[in-house]
Amino acid sequence: MINMADIKAFLKNNKLMRSLKFRLFVIMFLMGMVPSVFMRAGILENYESRAVEVRTSDVQTQLRIIANHLITYNYLQDTSSEVIGAELEQLSNLYNGRVLIINGNLKIVKDTYGISEGKTIISEEVIRCMKGTNTVNYDEVNGFIELTIPIVETVSAQTATAELPVGTELVRGVMLTSVSTDTIINTIDILSRKAVIMEIIMVVCIFALALILVQILIHPFERITRAISEVKAGYTNEPISVPDYLETEHIVDAFNSLLERMKSLDDSRKEFVANVSHELKTPITSVKVLADSLLAQPDVPAELYHEFMKDIAEEVEREDKIINDLLALVKMEKSAATLNVGVVNINELLEIILKRLRPIARKKNIEMTLISKREVVAEVDEVKMSLILTNLVENAIKYNREQGGVEVTLDADHQFFTVQVADTGIGIPEEAIHHIYERFYRADKSHSKEIGGTGLGLAITRSAILLHRGSIKVESKVGEGSVFTVKIPLTRVLV
Repeated sequence: MINMADIKAFLKNNKLMRSLKFRLFVIMFLMGMVPSVFMRAGILENYESRAVEVRTSDVQTQLRIIANHLITYNYLQDTSSEVIGAELEQLSNLYNGRVLIINGNLKIVKDTYGISEGKTIISEEVIRCMKGTNTVNYDEVNGFIELTIPIVETVSAQTATAELPVGTELVRGVMLTSVSTDTIINTIDILSRKAVIMEIIMVVCIFALALILVQILIHPFERITRAISEVKAGYTNEPISVPDYLETEHIVDAFNSLLERMKSLDDSRKEFVANVSHELKTPITSVKVLADSLLAQPDVPAELYHEFMKDIAEEVEREDKIINDLLALVKMEKSAATLNVGVVNINELLEIILKRLRPIARKKNIEMTLISKREVVAEVDEVKMSLILTNLVENAIKYNREQGGVEVTLDADHQFFTVQVADTGIGIPEEAIHHIYERFYRADKSHSKEIGGTGLGLAITRSAILLHRGSIKVESKVGEGSVFTVKIPLTRVLV
């Protein structure tokens, strides 16, 4: 028994069956062959039916003539007429058939084969013909046509009576005839052989034409493959162009977008490596300079020694923070499966975060406000969500002005919850908004050392938001402040 699963597995694993070129070739080949096969069968069948129809018409014409002669020569009562015998013999030889003449008593008075004369025949076709209905049967299997013709006598003026007026037709007997269709079958065989030869020629032509057309149709895709291979090999990194079909344009556009994205990622990687090297090297250089200064002085005062060691400790702490942030960013960019999802009350989480950050805000006399529009419970990673909200609120404090304000608003609908962090700080220049999520990017480089940080906070925040299948957007005006809006699904979205 054929297993459909095995067939599907075979088609999936067979490279030839999965080839677009092969499938196009098969479609074109079948489109060329199937009509020709049906056409051949239709022509032969039409010829056969037409030939049988013509043969039947010819035989019926001959039989009607002979039937009239049978009445004229009174053959049903006297079968000695040589003229009728010659006509019947000629008809039998011409059509390689057999003629039975049956009288009104269903008795066979003449059989051209000479084997059934004197016998009585009871046949549905004969009885129907006695009632004036002609019958024609074509036996395709045995190769003959059987037909009946009534032997009709027309009442003349000499034989007319009151019951049988002039012109009345009386069925006096039946001519039951079977004629061979061997010549038709032989002709069909000849036509069929010629048709087979024509089909073979058509197969070769269609095969060659299908191969040529497939090669022409597939050529643009092969050009795309070669162009991609050249990009992969590193011979070029220019966008490719194959505008032959709308489909190739879509493929090329998608690849060019991917290529541009890869270039951007490569540039970002190079910049990231350079920035990491610079950021890591700066504290180490400072530590080395401070240490060398201490070593270069034989008698270092305790106060100076203490001051230098304090600076070294700060640089080491800065180095440690950069490394920790880098590790956090790397972990954040791993698969979303690393999320430890649980049911978290976002209202309570925000209250804890704001309570923890209020001492920092007090140093700048910044007022912090939490507006909870409704109770929000969501399926999130509590640690990463705490990191997201802490970074946003902490940035709102760091980049704020003295005696400014930070307003955190929590809201939700049936699918998402939103956290909006608004500050009255220095704002972000419009040209810098698209870069704030880049690693080590600082919009205000002049105050970066005073404010502190590593330049990785928003990059980490955005990665954590994306892990939750959420989004972040920012609106900002220089000198007026910024508004960050985070939108996270209430339930875990599995992909």
